[in-house]
This record gives sequence, C-alpha cells and structure tokens, in this order.
Amino acid sequence: MATKRINKQRARAGSIKDQLERIETDPAHHLTGPFQTQTPFGGTPIGSPPRSPTIRKPQEEGFWSDIKSLRWVVRPASSFKIIAAVVALYINWEIITPHVAPGSPNPFTPLIFISHPIESSSTQDPRYAKSYLDLVFIASYVVVFSFLRQIFILHVFRPFARWYGIKRSKLDRFGEQGYAIVYWGAMSVWGYLIMEQLPTYWYNTKPFWIGYPHWQMKPQLKMYYLMQASFWTQQLLVLVLGLEKPRKDYYELVCHHFVTIWLIGWSYLVSMTLMGNAVFLSMDFPDTILAVSTSPESPPSGWQPMFSRVSKFSKLLNYMQREVAKTVVFAGLIVVWTYFRIYLNSNMLWSVWFEFDMIPAETMQWAPEKGVWLAWWIRYQIFIPLLLLLCLNIFWYFLILRIAYRAVFTGNPDDDRSDDEDDDEGAKKN
Repeated sequence: MATKRINKQRARAGSIKDQLERIETDPAHHLTGPFQTQTPFGGTPIGSPPRSPTIRKPQEEGFWSDIKSLRWVVRPASSFKIIAAVVALYINWEIITPHVAPGSPNPFTPLIFISHPIESSSTQDPRYAKSYLDLVFIASYVVVFSFLRQIFILHVFRPFARWYGIKRSKLDRFGEQGYAIVYWGAMSVWGYLIMEQLPTYWYNTKPFWIGYPHWQMKPQLKMYYLMQASFWTQQLLVLVLGLEKPRKDYYELVCHHFVTIWLIGWSYLVSMTLMGNAVFLSMDFPDTILAVSTSPESPPSGWQPMFSRVSKFSKLLNYMQREVAKTVVFAGLIVVWTYFRIYLNSNMLWSVWFEFDMIPAETMQWAPEKGVWLAWWIRYQIFIPLLLLLCLNIFWYFLILRIAYRAVFTGNPDDDRSDDEDDDEGAKKN
C-alpha cells in the first residue's frame, strides 16, 4: 500500500512537472502580437500541440455564386460581367439579325434604352409614354448603379483617403460620402437641365396643373425619373439583403428608401412628373453639398438617422481636417437650405392647395383607363406628404440654426458622435 501511494505521488508530481515544462516552452504563453511565431494560414506554430483536423465546407466563390447569392450587388467584378453580357447580346443582335431575320426587334433594347416612344410625336421633339418595360430598364440599371457605387467607393475615394492619411476606421464612410456627392451632383445638374426645357422653369407652378395629364414625357425626363428609381432600388437592395454591415439606423433607412421609392412610383404612375422633377431638384441640390448637421445633444428616439446625416461635403472636409472650408460650407448650408428646402417646397405646397383646380374639368377624375388620375381627393394625397416633408425640413432647419448659434457664441458647433462610432468600429477591427 505504501509503495502504491509513493508511485501515485511520483506520477502526480511528474504530471505537474510536465505541465510546468510545457508552459515554460510553449511560445504562446510568452509571445503575443507580432512577436508570436508566424505560420501560414491554417498552420500550427512550432512548439504548440498538434490540433485535430477539422473539416470545413469550402465557401463557394465565383460569378455564378455571386448571381445566386446576389453578392453581385457589392462585387463590382460580377456586376460588370452582367453589364458586359447585356451589352454584348445587344450588339450581337444588331449585327447578326439583319442578315438572318431582317426587321426583328432587338429584345435587349429595353435593358439599355428607354422604351415606348410615341409615334405621333415629331422626330425633332420626341415624346415617350409609360410602359411595363420601364420595370426592365429599372432592373438593368440597378446593376449599373451597383457597379458604379462600388467602383467609386473602393477604387476612387478609398485610395484617395489612404493617400491623404485618413484613419482606417473612416475609409468606408469617406467612400460612401464621396459617392453620394458624385451621384447627387450629377443628378442635380441633370435635373436642372431638364427643368430648363420644361414650362415649369424656374419653379413656375401653374404648368403642374394646366394641360393635365402630362403623360407625354420628354426622353430626358423619362430617363431621369427611371434612373432615380433605379438608384433608390439599388440602395434598398443592399440594406434588405444584408450585403453590408448594418448601421444603427438600419430600420429607419429601410423605411426611408421604401417611402422614397413609393413616392417616385406614385408620381410617375399618375403623370405628375413635372412636379416630381421640381421636388427632386429642391432636395438633390442641397444634398450635393449640404445635408442635415448633427446636434451636440442626444437626439430624440427615432431621429438618429436625421442627426447622423452630416453634410456630405462637410463630412469629407471634416475627415480631411479642413476647418476653414468646413465652416464656409456650413455657412452656405443655411442659405441653400433656406431657399431650396423651405421657400421652394412652401411654394409647391401653396400651389397644390390653391392651383389644383386649374386642372381641366374633364380630366379631374379617377379614370386610369383614360390616363387621368387626379380626382378631387388627390389634392390631399399630394398635399399631406409634401406638408410632412416641409415639416421635417423645418425641424432640421431649426437644428441647423441651433448649431450655427452655438458656433458663434460657444465656438463648439461640431458633433463627433458619428466619428466616435467609426472610431469604435475601427478599434474593434484592430
């Protein structure tokens, strides 16, 4: 019995000694970070116990995988292949079909060009009508905007941000704000050029109603409207499919995009594109340089997205530490916001209430089969959303003025909450 007890004690001591020796020789207990033994991915560091092999299901990659999983939305290589395939099919049909089946319409045309021209319109001033093929056009340009978005974010603004020395945690935000400037800037110029050709220039509101229905659209106006629909559909697709890391205001953004697409579709359906162009321009131009500035105080529940939308251009300048330029842009915010978001939207709201009756009596009815939709009650259908939009703009305007007041009297106008959020995310990554 005594011998067995001694042997057990020796075995226990030996096991403890082995454990101590293993701890002393195991580099993982002493070396961390860059000083730890470096091995290829999946390798076993020298001195560490061998790991049991694990079977991992390989992740399916490639173009067809991106098609099935809809990852082409965030992978520019795959979205470019889709675009290239459509263009190639269109060109091949144009080249080959005249020799095989002359006169056959190209089925790929609606994917690239707007459809349903009005044959009775003149060739010098053509007109287009609505068509179910417009949905095909929108779907096609969702792919185009997916490609452009990722190209600008990943290959234009992110490399510039690295070169400029912007912190790693802010690269994504910088790229997104840069892409927003490109899109809103282009759409603002395009919207202005279209309005210049319309009787509604510059916010002449009576033509919104006189001569309704305005179902015969200039080609630029129709394409402009469908492009807006494609852009917002693509933005919604990225959010709903969870193809990017969701932000804190995820649900608010989804609701915002749904409402925006609904308004675009509704105004297009009832042939209110003249007013739609005016509303787009009044919203897009301020968004090019200016959006909502953040408040130094904690926002009320549910208003986080509005407070977190700092001026697109000011946000970039903030990341680039351009204080003087940021101050100038913020000063311009007050002027631009006052005119576009308050005055012009109020003017359109006044027109809905007091000029709606200018619609010809024979077309003031709900008769989709005749192409007329503006019954007497539609006045409220248009007025209420525009009123809510104006109330939001006034609310944001109050925040802008409050920030300006604090900038003058306290010298502390900034709200770094969104930047802190970026820093926290970057710290977690690092």
